[in-house]
Amino acid sequence: MVGAAVPIRSPRGRAAAYRALWQWPLRSPARLAVTVVTVVAVAVGMSTAIGALGGGASSGGVLAGLAPPPNSTAAGTPRAPRTDASNPAVAPAPTALPPVPALEPSTLPPAQAPAAALDVAARWANAWVRPPAGTTAQQWLDGLRSTTTEEYLGVLSGVDPANIPAERVTGEPRPVRVAERSVQAEVPTDALTLLVLVVDTENGWLVAGYDRV
Repeated sequence: MVGAAVPIRSPRGRAAAYRALWQWPLRSPARLAVTVVTVVAVAVGMSTAIGALGGGASSGGVLAGLAPPPNSTAAGTPRAPRTDASNPAVAPAPTALPPVPALEPSTLPPAQAPAAALDVAARWANAWVRPPAGTTAQQWLDGLRSTTTEEYLGVLSGVDPANIPAERVTGEPRPVRVAERSVQAEVPTDALTLLVLVVDTENGWLVAGYDRV
C-alpha cells in the first residue's frame, strides 16, 4: 500500500522533488545525453552573449581613441590656439621683435693706449728675439715668463728659439688697435715687424699672442 503523498511545500516534499529532478537524467542513457547537450548549449549561449557585450565596449574604446583631438581639424592639421582677451589662461601670440645688431667691441684712439701695455710689448719682444748661441729653449722660455700669460706660454714651449729670424728690436712699440682691456702694437725688429697682443689680466698686462705683419 502506497503511503500518503508528502506535500511539496513541506521540507520533505521539496527534498523529494529535488532528488527526483537530479535522478531523472540517470534513469536512462538517452536522458543523460539530452541533459549534457542542454547544459553545453546554455553555457555556449552565455559565453557568446558575454563576448558580444565586451566586444561592443572594446570597439567603442577603439573608436574613441581614433577620434581627433579637440584642437585638430578633420584632416589632422592642428588648429591655431584661439586667443581670447577675456580668458587669461589663453596667451596671445608673441609679437616678433626687431633684429638685434651684432655687438662689436668698442675701440679707442691709438693715442689712448696704456703706457704699461706698451712697456710689456717692448719687453716681451726683446725677450722673444733669437737668444745668444748656447741658450737653451727652457732659458729662452723663462725670459718670456714674466710678460706672457700662462696659456700662451704653453704654446711658446714648442718653439725652437734657434729658428727665430730676428736678432734685435729696432724701434718702439706703436699701438694700432686699442680697446678697454687689450692693445695690439707693432714692434719692429731687424728681420720683421711683430704684431703683439697685450691683454689686461688679474696679474696685470701680459702678452696673449703675436703675429707677423
